[in-house]
This record gives sequence, C-alpha cells and structure tokens, in this order.
Amino acid sequence: MTKKMELPKDLTDKVLQALEVAKNTGKVRKGTNETTKAIEKGIAMLVIIANDVEPPEIVMHLPPLCDEKKIPYVHVPSKMELGRAIGIDVPSAAAAIVEAGEAKETVKTIIKNMQEMAK
Repeated sequence: MTKKMELPKDLTDKVLQALEVAKNTGKVRKGTNETTKAIEKGIAMLVIIANDVEPPEIVMHLPPLCDEKKIPYVHVPSKMELGRAIGIDVPSAAAAIVEAGEAKETVKTIIKNMQEMAK
C-alpha cells in the first residue's frame, strides 16, 4: 500500500475548491466506482480520496491504479467535505476531476505542489 501524503490544510482547501469549480465548469466523476472507471480509461486528471473511509478496502485499490496509469491523486481528511465539494448531500469516498474547466490552473498548481512534496 502506498503511503498517504499528509497535505497542508491550505492545499487540502485548494483541492476541494478546485473540485467544486470543476464540478460547475468542467466534469467530475463521483464515488469509488465512477472514479475507478475514469482512472482505468485514463481520463482522470486528478483523483481525490477521502482518508476516513471505513472499511479502507473500499478505496485501497485507487492509489496503485493511479500509479499504474500515472494519474496524480491526493487524500483529503473527510468524505463529508469531499461529498460537499462535489455537490452531493452524502459523504463520498472518492472523486476524479476529468475536465477541470475553470479550475485548470489550480489543478496544475496542486499537481506541481504534490510533485515537489514527494521529492
């Protein structure tokens, strides 16, 4: 299992904001199944996974799949916040930004920041 990179609070907020903007102006996939399909098709730009998913097996296949397809992914603390960011009233274990829309530059910045943190 790949290690979860702890994101600073401001970067987590930026991820959730980018997700919200992408939902309104681009395309997002909601939930583990839709996210998995987007990764497998290679259309996901950025995958967001909630840390508080129980049982963790629900999302543990996503990081290795992202690594295999060379798709960046981040963990956010709360599935409730993730659900709210994608505009649903229920918690969401995972989401994928497929088309960033107006969040394109923000998504690029997030990916760049994550690559620098991983070094």
